Amino acid sequence: MAAAIAFHAASPARAAPHDNDPMAPFEIGDGVWYVGASDIAAYLFKTRAGLILLDGGYDTTAPQILANIRSLGFDPKAVKILLSTHGHLDHAGGLAQLKRETGAMLYASALDGALMTRGGKGDFGLKDMAPYPPVTPDRTLIDGQTVSLGGVTLTAHLTPGHTRGCTTWTAPMTVAGKVRQALILCSNSILPPYRLDAAHESYPGIAADYEKSYAFWRSAPCEVFLASHGIFFDMQAKRTALLAGKIDAFVDPAGCKAFFDKSYAGFKATLASQQGGAP
Repeated sequence: MAAAIAFHAASPARAAPHDNDPMAPFEIGDGVWYVGASDIAAYLFKTRAGLILLDGGYDTTAPQILANIRSLGFDPKAVKILLSTHGHLDHAGGLAQLKRETGAMLYASALDGALMTRGGKGDFGLKDMAPYPPVTPDRTLIDGQTVSLGGVTLTAHLTPGHTRGCTTWTAPMTVAGKVRQALILCSNSILPPYRLDAAHESYPGIAADYEKSYAFWRSAPCEVFLASHGIFFDMQAKRTALLAGKIDAFVDPAGCKAFFDKSYAGFKATLASQQGGAP
């Protein structure tokens, strides 16, 4: 869930306006496609041994993702591995259907995997307000673990804060004939219910988790900046440029650095405000 996207407290099962509109898939780099909705992201990686799909959107996004996979000429059953950025309803809500229809193995971090198994209930910030069809991962990821299939490797980095098991992914990606380092952000948003100050912290150590995650995000190689929400990396503008012929439109190391610098300052301001007794 992005802080810039409407918070779902009033009607958590519904998508925020226009974040889940259908959108045709497009190729970001060689063998890597965006197959998500207008803002709710999902990524497809082609390998010699089948496909890897990263993120499942809402439960209503899953049919769009499957249709996008088919439109690229792939059978969804060619998806062998399902990956996740985090266990909120707008990214994990479609995983149950995608797992069922592809037969793929689902990989997730321990804490977000447990949240998925509960169908989003019992979240530290959203409580039971954002449920979705439960799904149980087949394999548990640890920090730094690699996931490989048919010559393609992605690396899981546990970057907690937004969720306790939030997972950012990195992978080499060939764009315009050059190998680039891609970073796929899980999320760094601080949702309205979250408390970071020690006296009222939403979970023990949440502020320290955000600090540690930012230390990774701000130091990791990030030439191709992607994320669980398109709004984080200016997806629509870059897609427009790509379709107009700029084949390296998603190569944006400066934009990645600027995003994390600005959002880190926002995190520190929120922490200071809450420590000062702001409600």
